[in-house]
Amino acid sequence: MKLFAPSLAFVDLETTGTSAAGSRITEVAVVRVDADPRGRAPPRVEAWSTLVNPGVPISPEIQRLTGITDAMVRGAPRFDAIADEVAARTADAVFVAHNAAFDYGFLRQAFARLDRAFSARVLCTVRLSRRLFPGAARHNLDSVIARHALPVTGRHRALGDARVLWAFVQALYRDLPAAAIEEAAARVLNAPILPPQLGPDALDAVPEAPGVYLFHGAGPPPLYVGSSRNLRQRVGAHFSPDRRAARDLRLAGAVRRIEFEQTAGEIGALLRAAALVKALAPAHNRARRQATLDLPRWPFAGIAAIREPALLGERVDVHVVADWCWLGTARDEGELGQLLDAPPRPEFDAGIARLLLRTLQRGRHRATPL
Repeated sequence: MKLFAPSLAFVDLETTGTSAAGSRITEVAVVRVDADPRGRAPPRVEAWSTLVNPGVPISPEIQRLTGITDAMVRGAPRFDAIADEVAARTADAVFVAHNAAFDYGFLRQAFARLDRAFSARVLCTVRLSRRLFPGAARHNLDSVIARHALPVTGRHRALGDARVLWAFVQALYRDLPAAAIEEAAARVLNAPILPPQLGPDALDAVPEAPGVYLFHGAGPPPLYVGSSRNLRQRVGAHFSPDRRAARDLRLAGAVRRIEFEQTAGEIGALLRAAALVKALAPAHNRARRQATLDLPRWPFAGIAAIREPALLGERVDVHVVADWCWLGTARDEGELGQLLDAPPRPEFDAGIARLLLRTLQRGRHRATPL
């Protein structure tokens, strides 16, 4: 049986809640499927699962849904004891999960608490089902199970649900042409096709983190400056097979080098990208319109700070602002002291002012006087 990737890792987690930042993993399962390179023998399948001690209580609602109780996980290993096993069982495989952002996000957060990175190519079976069966009304796991008559043992437990996903892929190859499955999977994966001048490992150093990126051509000025909450995903999207606009193709063909700067979050990425575009005027960035803006009065007597913690890790960026002007960003107390001792002269920019105003209006971050 030839699969759309040489190795697939079907992953499912059970957790104490829905927030990767505030909740913890209670169970993890990986069904690893490695296809025969010659396509003559059946794929090799290895299933593994374990309960995980989350270190926090499991809510009664979650206990009723999964059947996993505090007593069951009390003697289970903590995540740091199984991290190597999870990494090994998912290594060099496409990470397959239903609502994959949930499972992948929880694992990335769990590894980040150990000061370790976790990265994989991710395929969401919800998106795969939608692409292959656009006429279907629902694509949650129960609907997929019913539509394809999939065998189920241990629903809402990690290993049972991971096995269902493998059964779903087998049902696809039973009912649909392999070429249609491979095309759909490629589009869901949105795998970048890197131009030869960059080399196949050009994205390896780009982190799955917020920041700005610069595309350079043959000369020193950058061709394009962009920002994203996920640098690797956004940079790779520029080289996606789905991008067919002439402007995108010209840019992708001209890139010779990729540079990036990581930030704590999206605010810092947007601020830094706006400053770089204004200072460097990259040829492939659209010219900014000189917008006007009726500003509310600056609510502080002087300088204020917007603190932006990173979603993963301990980093906190402090954006220093005065009169709706961005003065700079400090990553530690030393840099903050330098900004406060000799702050640059505020230079008003309507686009940056609009960004700052929108940031504060959303209410997730607030400015405090310094």
